[in-house]
Amino acid sequence: MNLWQQYIRPTTVAEAITALTSAPGPALPLAGGTDILLDLQQGRHSPVHTIVDLTEIPEMKSLELRDERLFIGAGVPLSRIARDPLVVTHARALVEACDLVGGPQVRNVATLGGNVAHALPAADGTIGLLCLDAEAEVTGLHGSRCVPLPELFVGPGKSALQSGEIIVGFYIQTYAQGGVPLTGTFLAAGNGDGRTYASCFKRIMRPQGVALPIINLAIWLERNGNTIKQIRIAVGPGGAVPFRARKAEAFLADRPYSDETFKTALEALVAEVKFRTSAMRATSEYRYHLVGTLLKDTLETAWERAG
Repeated sequence: MNLWQQYIRPTTVAEAITALTSAPGPALPLAGGTDILLDLQQGRHSPVHTIVDLTEIPEMKSLELRDERLFIGAGVPLSRIARDPLVVTHARALVEACDLVGGPQVRNVATLGGNVAHALPAADGTIGLLCLDAEAEVTGLHGSRCVPLPELFVGPGKSALQSGEIIVGFYIQTYAQGGVPLTGTFLAAGNGDGRTYASCFKRIMRPQGVALPIINLAIWLERNGNTIKQIRIAVGPGGAVPFRARKAEAFLADRPYSDETFKTALEALVAEVKFRTSAMRATSEYRYHLVGTLLKDTLETAWERAG
C-alpha cells in the first residue's frame, strides 16, 4: 500500500509553499521524516496525497550569524547542530539537547524543524530552544513572520501552523561577544561589563536504551557576580505544551545564588508545573520527585559555566 501518491522535492521555500497549497489532496511537508513516516506507516496520521520534501532547500539548511542573532535552518540535521562551533558558543543548551535525541543514525536525519513542528511537550530540541527564547520564521501563502516559540503550540502533538505553512528556521539572540572558554568544552559569554551568560540542558531518561525522556530541563541565565540577573527555565513534559516555569523565573531574577533561593524557586516551579502519568515514561509522582534534583543539577552547571 502506498503511503502517498505524489512526491515533490522543491528547491526554494516559494516552490514548497506552492506545492503544499496546490496539491489535489492532503499535502504534508517532510524534512527528516523520523516521526512522520512512522506515523504514516502505523496509521497514526491521516492519509496523505502529496509529500513535499524540504531537504533540498538551501535556506532551510543554513546555519549562520545574521546581525546579532544565530539563525538555524529548520532543515539542519540534529547531528550538525550538536557539533557546530557557532551553536556551541551561543546556544550550549541546544547542543546538549540535540545530542541526546535518539541514536546517531536518527540524529543524522532528524531535523530541528521537525522536532519543533511535531509539537510534543517533551521534545528535547524544543525544550532547548525554549530556554533560549528562540523565535521561529514561519512562511506561508501570505508571506513570512517571526513567531515566539511558545505561540507555535496549541496542545500535545498539535502545532499552530496553518495549512500550507512551514517553519523555515529559528533565530536565537547571541551574547558571546568576547566570550572566553571556561574549559576545553564549555564557553561562557560576556559583554565586558561583568555580566556573563550561559545555558545548559539535562534530562533523565529510561534505562536500557529507551530514548524517551522521563523529564528534561533547560536553563539560560545571566549572571552578575553572585546574582542571577535573568533566567529562563524550560521543563518537559510540564504540561500540554512545552512549558516555561515563569513563576520560578520571576522569583530568581535579581536574587543571589544560594540554597535558600533555590529552595523557594523549586517550590514555585512545583506549584505551577503539571506533570502527568505516562505508561511509556513515568508516573507524575515520580516526575515531581525528580524535578528538584534535575533543576539543581542544571542550574548549578549553567551557573558555573557563566562563572
